[in-house]
Amino acid sequence: MLQPFKPTKEQVRAARGKSVPDVIAPGLKVLFCGINPGLYTAATGHHFARPGNRFWPALHRAGFTPRQLSPFEEEELLNYGYGIVNIVGHATARADELTNEELVRGGAALEEKLRAFKPGFSAIMGLGAYRLAFRRPKALPGPQSEKLGGISSTWVLPNPSGLNASYQMGDLVGMLKKLKAAVDKKR
Repeated sequence: MLQPFKPTKEQVRAARGKSVPDVIAPGLKVLFCGINPGLYTAATGHHFARPGNRFWPALHRAGFTPRQLSPFEEEELLNYGYGIVNIVGHATARADELTNEELVRGGAALEEKLRAFKPGFSAIMGLGAYRLAFRRPKALPGPQSEKLGGISSTWVLPNPSGLNASYQMGDLVGMLKKLKAAVDKKR
């Protein structure tokens, strides 16, 4: 395992525009899709790394992993059949700094990845970003009727950022449990 480190304020500021490598392989059960890396995440080079982000604890509590992984163990997700990518690859301080055009371009690029890697499910971790990137302004959280890239069953879940006050940890875990049940049923 890579050793965790806490980036300095200067490293975080300098991370604007950087990307985080995809954690992806062909035929995954679920490909989790973040909106874009935050500055802290980009500074560490690992997905959902900012302290307070609820992705890793929620993933464990929902039954996707046998223990809570740290962002520095993200490659272990592949052993369980899961991966992580972002809709938009470059880091910003906040997701609301992205333009609609960046999200639409990122959505098209994500659909290409889905066609190439063919996961069973894609889980978009951000309702607002999903609505903009895929031009579905009335989408609601949960399973979607469309299959992104024509391949994977699509679920939309809340952004796990600790800044997302609209959804509490229990809400996020509950929605992830429903996704996990759908994944288990499909097997």
